[in-house]
Amino acid sequence: MEKMVDNNLIQNVVIVGGGTAGWITAALMAKVLNKTINITLIESDEIASVGVGEASIPPIMHLNNALGIDESAFLKATKGTFKLGIEFENWQYQGSKYMHAFGGMGKDFPFCDFYNFWLKSKQLGIHSEFGDYSLNYQCAKKHKFSKLKNIQGTNLKGIEYAYHFDAVLYANFLREFSVKHGVKRIEGIVKKVNLNPNNGFISSVHMESGETISADLFIDCSGQRALLIEDALHTGFDDWSHWLRCDSAIAVASEAMKSIPPYTRSIAHQAGWQWRIPLQHRMGNGIVYSNHYMSDEHAEDALLSSLDSKIISEPKKIQFRAGRRRKQWNKNVVAIGLSSGFFEPLESTNIHLIQTAAIRLLKLFPHLGITKHNIDEFNRQALIESEHIRDFIILHYKQNQRDESDFWRDCSLMDIPDSLTRKVELFENSGQVFREQDELFTEVAWQQVMIGQGLMPKDYHPLVNQIDAKQLTDLMQSLSTLIQRTAGKMSTHNDYLSLL
Repeated sequence: MEKMVDNNLIQNVVIVGGGTAGWITAALMAKVLNKTINITLIESDEIASVGVGEASIPPIMHLNNALGIDESAFLKATKGTFKLGIEFENWQYQGSKYMHAFGGMGKDFPFCDFYNFWLKSKQLGIHSEFGDYSLNYQCAKKHKFSKLKNIQGTNLKGIEYAYHFDAVLYANFLREFSVKHGVKRIEGIVKKVNLNPNNGFISSVHMESGETISADLFIDCSGQRALLIEDALHTGFDDWSHWLRCDSAIAVASEAMKSIPPYTRSIAHQAGWQWRIPLQHRMGNGIVYSNHYMSDEHAEDALLSSLDSKIISEPKKIQFRAGRRRKQWNKNVVAIGLSSGFFEPLESTNIHLIQTAAIRLLKLFPHLGITKHNIDEFNRQALIESEHIRDFIILHYKQNQRDESDFWRDCSLMDIPDSLTRKVELFENSGQVFREQDELFTEVAWQQVMIGQGLMPKDYHPLVNQIDAKQLTDLMQSLSTLIQRTAGKMSTHNDYLSLL
């Protein structure tokens, strides 16, 4: 058996930083290990959270379910709404539009995904969009929402959803939950980090108040400051800004829409994109851009001039660098949230990465002491996960046909990771795409973005030729009619929210 890195029993865990990352981590640890370990969270009301209004993806329901959180209570507390997908406007070219919708697409076939039938139907002259066969997309366009496991009378998948919510309110909600489950909260600012001279581990943090707090395991949720993982341990950072060139964002809130759309909007502009996140009480708006291609003043003007409703907050500037910490777990520090790295919020992955990191830590929790095995496995899984997400986001930028600005031209010409090249070339030449291991994004997600960005396969699966042209035409028509009829019968999103 390999010697332990540290042979002390893990009894005391300190989380440095609150916000979404800190309180998700605290809530999960308290729910699972509150009888085994002591959990303390340090945060300061003087340090503002980056959270400006969040869009999530469906796995967040697993998090809330694991915590035993009632959905209605969660949505009321966070002013949340439902989310059926993300609509991408102007990403392929000015005026283009498609949706990465959650859930299924058309009808599942053994050995052959539905989009192969759609590709063949286009060759036969059937004029339809890929999204015509997504119930989520059709409901989103009509501002409809209802819970539906399967389309009535069929085994076709129903609605799959996530949420939009106020990130600050969500953190407050989880803080209350965590404290009730035994987490000790300390208000204050960490002034100094103390290292053990024998092994380089963090032994304690010294507070501005004069108090010193010791722990066996520290979790760094201090945001981009990375107070423990970087400032103290100098872990290093893998910069991915040569692929993901945006480095700035400006966020602002505006009045809520009368009809609340159940989807996120991502609208490409000259040097990046803008988001629209609809909440019950307001609209979250933001512009993501590269300072190399656009000034802060230009970005703010572009954002404010494009709002759909009256501004109700001051614009908030956020700077970031795309990439990841070289080790998410180093010595006795685990970085979770922005301290571990950052992906721009294009596919709403940042809260998911907090969730998976906290769960990964629980699964690999070092009961009898921190071992190299635990650290290496944690970091191996974190790297694979982040590279899969990185490639999916890069795809949106690389596969564009916009030539009106240097930003988009440079993105289309940039070299991309070999892992993404392989995926794109396989799809383009054979029409195949595969989900790798525990990759977050499904085959249907990749298909929607690739097709939406204009990447059309040269071939389709030969199984499609097992049915003749009339059978294929009837299949496509019946599926489209069924989906439209089902969407038409659903409640409006506003009406559904009013019943919470």
